[in-house]
Amino acid sequence: MLDNNIIQSTSSWPFVEVRKLLKDRKDIIKKKNKITFQTGYGPSGLPHIGTFGEVARTTMMINALNHIQKIDHELITFSDDMDGLRKVPENIPNDEILKKNLGKPLTSIPDTFKKFSSFGEHNNEMLKEFLKKFNFKFNFKSSTENYKKGIFNKTLIRVLEKYEDIMNIILPTLREERRKTYCPFLPVCKTTGKVLEIPLQSMNKKTGQVVFNNEGKKFETNILDGNCKLQWKVDWAMRWFTFDVDFEMYGKDLTESAILSSKICRLLGKNPPNGFAYELFLDEKGEKISKSKGNGISIEQWLRYASPESLSLYMYPNPKRAKKLYSEVVPKTVDEYLSFIEKFPSQETKEQILNPVWHIHNGNPPKEKVVMPFSMLLNLVGSSNADNKEILWKFINRFHKEIKPENNKILDGLTQYAINYFKDKVEPNKKFKKPNSLEKKALENLIEKLKKIDDSLNPEEIQTYVYTVGKENGYEKNLRDWFKLIYEVTFGEENGPRMGFFIKFFGLKETIELINDKVNNN
Repeated sequence: MLDNNIIQSTSSWPFVEVRKLLKDRKDIIKKKNKITFQTGYGPSGLPHIGTFGEVARTTMMINALNHIQKIDHELITFSDDMDGLRKVPENIPNDEILKKNLGKPLTSIPDTFKKFSSFGEHNNEMLKEFLKKFNFKFNFKSSTENYKKGIFNKTLIRVLEKYEDIMNIILPTLREERRKTYCPFLPVCKTTGKVLEIPLQSMNKKTGQVVFNNEGKKFETNILDGNCKLQWKVDWAMRWFTFDVDFEMYGKDLTESAILSSKICRLLGKNPPNGFAYELFLDEKGEKISKSKGNGISIEQWLRYASPESLSLYMYPNPKRAKKLYSEVVPKTVDEYLSFIEKFPSQETKEQILNPVWHIHNGNPPKEKVVMPFSMLLNLVGSSNADNKEILWKFINRFHKEIKPENNKILDGLTQYAINYFKDKVEPNKKFKKPNSLEKKALENLIEKLKKIDDSLNPEEIQTYVYTVGKENGYEKNLRDWFKLIYEVTFGEENGPRMGFFIKFFGLKETIELINDKVNNN
């Protein structure tokens, strides 16, 4: 357990939210002697980073809770897999199968990947698989399974009993035309298998028997055992009520829905959970990341380019601020992760719990020495044409002979990530600058200077020589332009590594050959 004064005073958001939760729901939690957290997933598309973010951030809160109070807790990851498919996602193979099955529950549609019994089950399994990669502890619940097994039956009868009151909450929020046909219950058609949005004609509040108007024809069914599902806002409230949920975070775009669902939950007879509205994830164009569009960067892509821990880091800071999420943010996030790892041992406890790696590693981050930033590794990959880790390790061992892959798991992992990222994202976009006569002369002077200096110099001493050459060749007032010239000619990019460190790692002879080649062959 952490010192209580630190727990109560820290501004670290997981602790702030847990303190609030324990205070707001003190009597409820005392009665249950358990805290239930929930996250939701709509499996109409493959799991995306927004889904991961909810689970990662909620897990950070649970980690904080474990340092405040020892109490039984559960994280429910709920899949809305009984929803009718409204549109065909853009990133799915064999989408003609989906087109033929629009309107049907996701678990009644054949799997377009041909691996599982349904499209919904496939996406559920993908969700579970990637959450397990991160060692999250969660209890997966399927909407279809809970409806069909009767888990929701008691609450469904209660919704029917409160039908008029629920309609009074929902109808004022709808357009006039929609009000005429709205019903909280969505029956599943026995003929077509589709989820229908049709008006209710009559009901038996004791048995659950209902009659709908299906385009002029009577359609009789029962609301229990999966014959009907609930409209989204009512369904959300029903889950909170049934599972005694104490906390759920959600995207800012669902704030209005959360307000209405909270009213319905109270109407059913329980206090709604504490909520937390986070800002949305945006792609490089500033558009909301969507599971049906598959825009932004996928989880699989991130994990090809960087560690799971770096993705968790991306989720930690400022959840209430919108974040752009695309492949170019990966190197920066990895370097931030390394920086936080490096700072952690020298920090006091109150500073450590403000450090994101405390939350990523549940208070026990790795103690590995940080040898070089990810950005440097990317430049080494490009400069050495490395296509395997062994080549990169040869360069690393020039400067750090004592460093071995088996004792430096983070660095060893980064070498492969750097190769993957460089090949996929950096190399195709390189634009090497052809220097003019003055620029060429300045770079040739740099080559001559490098030929004269000693191999034993440290990176900062080498960096000073690079500065000096820039000043001597007309860049004394703007050294940024000098380094930009070096980067654009040598690496094909506007930004690059600290040259003293790069030269020390890559080697004086190799750097001279690299710059000379680029100057004369671009």
